[in-house]
Amino acid sequence: MGKASSLSTKKRLRQTKRAQAVNKANKTRVKTQLKKARAAEGGDLQKMLPETFSVIDRAVRKGVMHKNAAARLKSRLSKQA
Repeated sequence: MGKASSLSTKKRLRQTKRAQAVNKANKTRVKTQLKKARAAEGGDLQKMLPETFSVIDRAVRKGVMHKNAAARLKSRLSKQA
């Protein structure tokens, strides 16, 4: 991060840092869930789909993932099941 001089830029740096941490946590949650779902087989995958879709949809609502990217992931997972 750069050196902030005014109060507003200092505040903006704090906000950005906090938002980055939240976004990273949400992205990690999605990636972990996708890895688990892809590793699952047959019946296990069917049971994991609702939870995985929920995690993906939550990421879209929070603005971490684009809705079309989420739709593509969900479609591919459904095909795999």
